[in-house]
Amino acid sequence: MKRIRSIHAVVIATLAILVLAAWGTPAAAQTGTVRGKVVDTTGKPVDQADVTLEFIGDYNRTLKTITDKGGEYIRAGTPTGKWKITVKKFDMVGETTVQVALGETLRVPEIVIGKPGAGGAPAKPTAVSAEAAEKMKKRQALLEKLSGEANAAVDAGNFDEAIAKIEAIQTELGGACAQCQSKIGDIYVKKNDLDAAEKAYLAAIAADEKLPGPYAALATLYNQQKKFAEAEKMSSKANELLGGAAGGGDANSVFNQGIIYWNQSKIKEAQDQFEKATKLDPKLADAHYWLGMALVNQGKLPEAKAPFNEYLKLAPTGQYADTAKAILATIK
Repeated sequence: MKRIRSIHAVVIATLAILVLAAWGTPAAAQTGTVRGKVVDTTGKPVDQADVTLEFIGDYNRTLKTITDKGGEYIRAGTPTGKWKITVKKFDMVGETTVQVALGETLRVPEIVIGKPGAGGAPAKPTAVSAEAAEKMKKRQALLEKLSGEANAAVDAGNFDEAIAKIEAIQTELGGACAQCQSKIGDIYVKKNDLDAAEKAYLAAIAADEKLPGPYAALATLYNQQKKFAEAEKMSSKANELLGGAAGGGDANSVFNQGIIYWNQSKIKEAQDQFEKATKLDPKLADAHYWLGMALVNQGKLPEAKAPFNEYLKLAPTGQYADTAKAILATIK
């Protein structure tokens, strides 16, 4: 066990926390947030309905989420453009078409679902005039231009210029933009101005309390500052929002929650999160590794073999590969 403890100390010294990208990945991606409500033909909210977003354009892209008990759904990080939204539960169905704009939190009109021919006909998209459509097109082009310039400025290390571009986007949008504030927070992190970053992330939450990215970013920031209680609170909220009504969660968010528990020496709680992350995303190599570490720290050496082996299978030359091999050598 002495050897294992020594290895464990080295790993802790090099621990890196994953950061959820609030602006979209890759950096040049243009995204918005879609949220709405699903009701039946009597106006009652529909729980656990499957919501599918299909991109209408020159490439195939499908996103999925699920409604909560209030019939609400949210899908952050939705690329800009035209999307068809289809909602299904059992034999009930409904649909609509929406246009997602850069940095926008689009509130979709209520989607009514029902049996075909029984009041559940798909909702028709709202018609717009040619003049309004052209205005929307020009506005979108301007927003995308400003966003591209902001990303280029970030890549060049011109952080103040990037912030100015993002503030111009907010001006064009006519008010606080949650994703804009979150991106500004990311830039301040790059500048190592953590106080300003925190304020920007909090402003993003104030603009849209259901956008998960700022919570995840604050969890990372607070964890780095050893404010573990605050980090746990923010990570839990991010996971709740990403998980939706199904309670599944996003693998990276769940993994980050595990890291926060680990840093608080809550090993069993960390184990539960790492194990959940491996189920949500079996290819998330680091989750397997840290699951193995959590088991080792509880003296469950035989049980640790499987996650370490899985880590080495997924990341044979990964940053923890040598450590995993050394630990496996001691428990064979």
